[in-house]
Amino acid sequence: MNRAFLVGKAPPLPLGYEYSDAAPYDAVVIGSLTLTQLLRFREETVLSALAEGIPVFLYTPGLPQAPKNRSLAASLTAAQRELKNWGVIFTDGGQKRLITAEEARTMRRTGRKPGPGAVLTPLAKEILEGTE
Repeated sequence: MNRAFLVGKAPPLPLGYEYSDAAPYDAVVIGSLTLTQLLRFREETVLSALAEGIPVFLYTPGLPQAPKNRSLAASLTAAQRELKNWGVIFTDGGQKRLITAEEARTMRRTGRKPGPGAVLTPLAKEILEGTE
């Protein structure tokens, strides 16, 4: 199983990674963020992973909400948009199922295709396209 550096709490749904708190790792999973962490995002491990081309996944149910404050909600949305622009891949662990390289190899071997809304790691995409 692939290893992922975990930021925050572990998602309750399996995302296809064994969580680690040290290198080496194949990806970074952000399981949860506080309001401050999202609004002033400066997580060094995540930024380094993005700079190095390591996939970073954010579990969206672990994001803070502010339904009773429109200004704060707008700021949270803008912060999420910035993370997406940086290359963070958002997943809810359910409908947008994360397909890892290991699963992609099995899918290719059996002739299956990922379901609608599936999120593929970069290596999984290469495997399914036949370039790996």
